[in-house]
Amino acid sequence: MNNKIRAPRNRTVTLSNSELEVFADNLLHLDKRVKSSAIINKTINQDLFSFLEFLPRKFIDLLIVDPPYNMDKTFNSNSFKEKSIQDYAEWIDSFLKPLIPCLKPTASIYFCGDWRSSTSLHLVLSKYFKVRNRITWEREKGRGSKVNWKNNSEDIWYCTLSDDFIFNVNDVKVKRKVMAPYKEKNGMPKDWNYSGDDAFRLTFPSNIWTDISIPFWSMAENTDHPTQKPEKLIAKLILASSNPNMVVFDPFLGSGTTSVVAKKLGRKYIGVEIDKHFACLAEKRLQSAEQNLEIQGFYDGVFWERNTLMHRKLLKNNEKRNKP
Repeated sequence: MNNKIRAPRNRTVTLSNSELEVFADNLLHLDKRVKSSAIINKTINQDLFSFLEFLPRKFIDLLIVDPPYNMDKTFNSNSFKEKSIQDYAEWIDSFLKPLIPCLKPTASIYFCGDWRSSTSLHLVLSKYFKVRNRITWEREKGRGSKVNWKNNSEDIWYCTLSDDFIFNVNDVKVKRKVMAPYKEKNGMPKDWNYSGDDAFRLTFPSNIWTDISIPFWSMAENTDHPTQKPEKLIAKLILASSNPNMVVFDPFLGSGTTSVVAKKLGRKYIGVEIDKHFACLAEKRLQSAEQNLEIQGFYDGVFWERNTLMHRKLLKNNEKRNKP
């Protein structure tokens, strides 16, 4: 992965051989039952199925699951093969059921998928949890198709273990540009305010997300992981369904986005990643998060609508500040 020729302004996070050795020393491998304190704020480099029995009970406040979708896909040293709807459901069940005793009674669960996998996900999730919603987010990237509709959306199933759960709605409102800024009779803005030269209002979050940008080469969060989730997307899940110092667990960590965002937002984190290279990438990103708490698209405690004028101004200013 490090042999690619990259443009001068490419900001993709990569690993040198020496960095790989250094960050590999931070990784955990479990071979016996542990207390939660032993794995808090750690990355476990291991096949999830090899240590499920060793995990402590009732320690997870928020579970974010982003497994391989039901398609043929290669993830560096590992591959996943497409299964039938029933077989994929059984595979999900095989690791999800053992994780349930690890959840606190107030835990929330977010489970990522696409149109191929969502049928299987609903079958399994409804067996164990209260399925509360399905978020669909626009993944505007990739080539079109001449014989089918372009696939540019993914799903996130939102569940809770019980009726006692956290949902911080005021922490995940979206700042949207007002196209018709009506005013009261006294001339004051009606449910909106000015930000710079434009009118904006805070809106309640819906289950359709069109404000997400997929990581690409010029973004500081970008890696070579083929299915990396944006930090902004994960930030919404963490802010909505956890409070500071709560534990966020991701059993398919990839290049580390969930752990990185949890750290930036003052949560505790535990991530599991089977591939050593990606696990080390996660550690490198976690180290960088100690100096840079920025989350693209999230400024001053507010999620900004994608491509708004003020969003672009803030992004440009932040890029200037972050230049060496």
